[in-house]
Amino acid sequence: MRKTRLTVPEILNQLEAFYGKQEACWPSDPYLFLLWWYCGYPASDASCSKGWKELTGRIGTDPDAILAAHPTKLTAALKPGGMLPELRAERMKEVAARIKNEFDGDLLASLAGPITKVRKVLKSFPSIADPGADRILLFAGIQPVAAVPSNCTGVLERIQKGHEEKNYHASYREAQRMIDSEVPATFDARIRAYLLLKRHGEELCKRTKPKCEICPVRAVCAFVK
Repeated sequence: MRKTRLTVPEILNQLEAFYGKQEACWPSDPYLFLLWWYCGYPASDASCSKGWKELTGRIGTDPDAILAAHPTKLTAALKPGGMLPELRAERMKEVAARIKNEFDGDLLASLAGPITKVRKVLKSFPSIADPGADRILLFAGIQPVAAVPSNCTGVLERIQKGHEEKNYHASYREAQRMIDSEVPATFDARIRAYLLLKRHGEELCKRTKPKCEICPVRAVCAFVK
């Protein structure tokens, strides 16, 4: 028998009923988010949060504090966040210098004007591509774009279509299209969608070895045979 196809809002409602209301564990301010992002590698909520705790406790986040910190001390603060702490420390200093010299110490205030210009500025920072730029735009309250968790692009495609695009960029764009077409273009609605899809994609609907047997939308998921 053909499974009933849920709308994206219905999928999100079922996910929220299962996981509960989700909250972001990263800073919403663009500059602080960049620092948080460089606090861990491979970047994950867990690794970035570990490095962030040490950074805020031992160095601080003010651009002047980052620039004044001895490279060895900054590297040591970032070690709990995982691999390549030296490289992450270098990037952090580069970002702090740009914030101070190019943006008068306030990146958020500088992210005004045409969205293409804002996106270009964000993508000029190390390790920030379209998914990262969209994430910043959404959570910083700049524009309610259809941001998609970079490591969970195929969740909606699997549930509704039974498969996901093999090409990463195609998968990301399709997930964006699905959110754009069914989720209201408000910050609250789009943030809620992002967080729920992220939780589900990381916990159960994984790219490899998804835990379909305990999935809350198993009965209506097209991916489940």
